Amino acid sequence: MTERLIRLLRIIMLIQGKPGIIGRELAERCETTERTIYRDLELLSTFVPFTNLGHGKGYSFVGSFSMYPLNFTEQEALVFSMLPSVIDQVKPLLPPGFDSAYEKVMATHHKEKARHADVVQQVADVIQMGTPVGREQGPNFLYPVIQAILSQTSLKAVYHSQGRNKQTERIIDPYFLVPREQRFYLIGYCHQAGEIRTFRVSRFLSIEGTDLHFDKGSFNVRQYMKNTFSIERGQEQIKFKVRFSPNVARYIQEEEWFVEPRMKLDKDGSLLFEVTLNHDREFLMWISSYGPDAEILEPKSYRDAMRERLEKWRGIYG
Repeated sequence: MTERLIRLLRIIMLIQGKPGIIGRELAERCETTERTIYRDLELLSTFVPFTNLGHGKGYSFVGSFSMYPLNFTEQEALVFSMLPSVIDQVKPLLPPGFDSAYEKVMATHHKEKARHADVVQQVADVIQMGTPVGREQGPNFLYPVIQAILSQTSLKAVYHSQGRNKQTERIIDPYFLVPREQRFYLIGYCHQAGEIRTFRVSRFLSIEGTDLHFDKGSFNVRQYMKNTFSIERGQEQIKFKVRFSPNVARYIQEEEWFVEPRMKLDKDGSLLFEVTLNHDREFLMWISSYGPDAEILEPKSYRDAMRERLEKWRGIYG
């Protein structure tokens, strides 16, 4: 079995290195019979996209397929690095130059890995983050977070929960980074809570990578954030209807959210804005920032609440 596996890999390399190579030459290079080569090609055709170019024209890969293992996962890299010790017993069966070819592949892998890490570090350095009031400027945790997301490895972190004013140690499977209002939020599976949570990156006090690998499966960030106005999620279904004045209508149309509001521009230039949300706090703060240019039409309870708030403001400034 090991001998055939080595031959299959060699066939792939030969076709890649010499498109149009014929079966007879493959048999000669692999030191076997043409009949064996055709059986090997039949097996390879189930998972490698190559084609027969026609009688006497040999074989070639379809499209841009190539076997260039620079995008190893950590597990694949580990397995490949163990290959020499595994095949010691069949070394005599290997073609000349195997050792040097293996060393070149591993050297290229490590070089690409280092280059990749350098690019991620540069990206993280470019992105500037704020610091919570009262806390000294801390390290930029974007680099280890991005690295963990790309390599699908868990993070060990100490997180400060603002609501409870408490620090907790957590193991987090990082899924996505979401930028919101000069802040970054991390969406991922929290092992401590046993569910997917949203974390504000600036509230991490420490972060370190682990060797634990995870699979986020079919998780869909847009589905997770459905009906979420900014980043704060709730369990309600509140249908808001707001009218924006012509002064701000075009700015509203350029806003970007996870939610998909229905917007209708009236003849006078005002904008009718309808959206269903699972939480109200961030939306009401956003509406308030537009002052008299935003009028809540529905629900009536929120319209009444806004009127009460304006009366309190009037009492303060009156």
